[in-house]
Amino acid sequence: MTGHAESDAEPETTEVEAAADEDEDLFEDARRARWTATVTGVLLALMGLTAASMRVGGGVAAVVPAAYGTGSAVCVFAGAIGARGRTRWALWLMILGTMVMALGDQFD
Repeated sequence: MTGHAESDAEPETTEVEAAADEDEDLFEDARRARWTATVTGVLLALMGLTAASMRVGGGVAAVVPAAYGTGSAVCVFAGAIGARGRTRWALWLMILGTMVMALGDQFD
């Protein structure tokens, strides 16, 4: 005898309950990925717009603020599609937008 009563044992979870918990975790992960893509896209867009506005009156070539603005627009688009669940596309578009902004910085 182990001294444990029948009521002390942990209740067993059924396969249906385990599957429901797993689905809930997947939904939470998807929600977190959408929010991350949206917030990251918006932050990158704000940084690009800030850099474009700082460069517009600084006597640099017109390519520099245009590159920052274009990269920012790509990041806004990435945030928008990330909010709709296309997080992989959003990631690659954010990378592309950041690369366009970095290219514009090279002309500075």
